Amino acid sequence: MTLYINTPLLRSQSNSVRLGKTVWLKMEGLQPSGSFKLRGISHACTWHMERGAKHFISSSGGNAGMAVAYCGRVLGLPVTVVVPESTSARARALIELEGASLVVHGKSWAEANAYAMSLLTEHTAFIHPFDDALLWEGHATLIDEVAQAGVRPGAVLLSVGGGGLLCGVLEGMTRNGWGDVPVVAVETEGAASYSASIAVGKPVSLPEITSIATSLGARSPCQQAVDWAKRHPIRSVVVSDAAAVAACLRLLDEHRVLVEPACGATLAALDHDISELNAAEDVLVVVCGGASSTVADLLAWQRT
Repeated sequence: MTLYINTPLLRSQSNSVRLGKTVWLKMEGLQPSGSFKLRGISHACTWHMERGAKHFISSSGGNAGMAVAYCGRVLGLPVTVVVPESTSARARALIELEGASLVVHGKSWAEANAYAMSLLTEHTAFIHPFDDALLWEGHATLIDEVAQAGVRPGAVLLSVGGGGLLCGVLEGMTRNGWGDVPVVAVETEGAASYSASIAVGKPVSLPEITSIATSLGARSPCQQAVDWAKRHPIRSVVVSDAAAVAACLRLLDEHRVLVEPACGATLAALDHDISELNAAEDVLVVVCGGASSTVADLLAWQRT
């Protein structure tokens, strides 16, 4: 059973005309759970269920929890999601809407994660939000779909938080022969743990997350994401929260799709002077989605 959908690959006329190149949007926000997370998490949940798991436990800032909760409902297994206090009321409500048990614990995802791990028993499966090879294998199908559509871009643009999407996209690029295509990995100021990590060649832990893009709020990226930078061309880019919010609103105006600032960061990078994007005739943008933000949220952030 495949729980995720094959998402649309759109040629963005507005972005293509503005930038003088072809811009492709892979619309992952249209996944049933609201983000790309469903690809890898559905793969992991199915894998564990087939091996006897009776209950899924996850830690999440929002989108991963929504994906696990969705999978549990469809597969008929109970789900417990532990979120930190920083998780929005909307994200909490969406997780509970899927029928999951919600636990709020700790000020950061790291504290929520530690508590989630303490709940594990013989018959439960822990679904990590980003650091798991099963997730990366599932996320890689995103690139398979683009390749099957006959598109081979000159650069791939995506957001990076803990590194799960990045690892999956790179796995997909490798198996489709895109080893020479550069990846532009985007974060927001105040959540730029990946930029700090690849600068020194090992995972760096931020003292705190100060960005509004809380879905990028892993204080430290996974080791695999840092290791990829040593064997594939990856450019790290950091944008402001304001730029991310503005890009969300522009996507809403131009394509009638709502995403959260963690995804808007990627779209904002299109208008930055980045050599890898400048050199590419075609750019693939992973519109990763995110269901935690409302139009009212975006307008409030725009004002402040």
